Amino acid sequence: MIPHGDLVARLAAVVGERHVVTDADVTAGSCVDWTGRYRGATPALVQPGSVDEVAAVVALCNEQRVAVVPQGGNTGLVGGGVPLDGEVVLSLRRLGQVGPVDPDAGQVTAGAGATVADVHRAAAAAGWAYGVDFASRDSATVGGSIATNAGGTRVLRYGDTRAQVVGVEAVLADGSVVSHLGGLVKDNTGYHLPSLLCGSEGTLGIVTAARLRLVAPAAERVTALLAFSATGPAVRAASMLRRSMGSLEALELFLDNGLGLVCEALGLTRPFPDRHGAYLLVEAAGPSDPLDQLSEVVGSIHDVADVAVASDSVRRAQLWRYRDGLTEAINTLGPPHKLDVGLPAGRLAAFLDEVPAVVVAVPEAASARTWLFGHVGDGNVHVNVTGLAPDDDRVDAAVLDLVAGMGGSISAEHGIGRAKRQWLSLSRSDAEIAAFRAIKAALDPAGILNPNVLLPPIA
Repeated sequence: MIPHGDLVARLAAVVGERHVVTDADVTAGSCVDWTGRYRGATPALVQPGSVDEVAAVVALCNEQRVAVVPQGGNTGLVGGGVPLDGEVVLSLRRLGQVGPVDPDAGQVTAGAGATVADVHRAAAAAGWAYGVDFASRDSATVGGSIATNAGGTRVLRYGDTRAQVVGVEAVLADGSVVSHLGGLVKDNTGYHLPSLLCGSEGTLGIVTAARLRLVAPAAERVTALLAFSATGPAVRAASMLRRSMGSLEALELFLDNGLGLVCEALGLTRPFPDRHGAYLLVEAAGPSDPLDQLSEVVGSIHDVADVAVASDSVRRAQLWRYRDGLTEAINTLGPPHKLDVGLPAGRLAAFLDEVPAVVVAVPEAASARTWLFGHVGDGNVHVNVTGLAPDDDRVDAAVLDLVAGMGGSISAEHGIGRAKRQWLSLSRSDAEIAAFRAIKAALDPAGILNPNVLLPPIA
């Protein structure tokens, strides 16, 4: 590695002195992940303002064998976007432009630093909508959501981020730029780089812009909160709703302890006079009011213990607050162990019921608390455990072993990052991991792009 001062000077020559930050007090916020569990340090936070500047920075770091961690809104939950091994942090936040919406194609090109909320606003202003949404929309960026193939609450209807990306611009490890932003729906001219880069966690290239498909906006929308005695009836009801309603957009599940925590931490009133074991937040939308159909389907579900329905935006937002506030409320208890996992539909209820016992059975975890919620419509559960030391991963191992034993995935949408790379073999075969390594070596032979995430260390 070149001397620290020389590196900083050469980076400043590319992006300007004020866009290279070395003061540890200023860079501290970029060196810790959203959960507070993963903390590192960086010799420099570099803030390029164009794809050409990104390319020049990456080429310099590649030449000098300096590792780089790309960073967007820093809302990641698996330690994949912070410099845990002293890497240079490459911030994409200045690439925040959102281009004009193509009204005929229903597409928009957005910079990596644009937030998901920025895309929502641009789409809405042009009479369209963006199909990806999650609680961190105001800070999570397009580049970060592509790097982790983020899912969120609308996967049930529109698919994950990979399904929205129809073109990409990215900087490869040697500083070369690949750009294919035409947005053709059918373009069978070779390897599909957007799919390869999406979910690669910045290990193969640094996305600087993307062409995103938009969806038709819904003129009418209704939200309902359904209460159930236990997880089993809630999961069965979710399956019935999926079969019965083509207008279904979201199916979110959470449990009573999580609801209680949200109400206590955020000062909310409980939605029902009685406590219940599990809750489904249901949202349907379409060109006509889906309320009658939703009411008919819910009325046929005999296990529903109580229901709250909202059609106006204010009341719908209140119901969503019970779900969207969970992550915020859990973080008030200290750095949580966050394990987002995917389960086969037939094992989902059993997993939800078994996880708390698996957690407290781990030595020294008897007082740990487990908080479960997630996107039940696509089998994605967010397992959060509080009351553990940040570096004690025995509970993580036990939960992920349970997931693998049930035929699930150890990561459904947050990526592998640093948090889960030692367990990648639970979801991927030796041959698959070898293929991953071969792709990484081909595109990043010097290993400078986020080298300490995703792939497990070679023994």
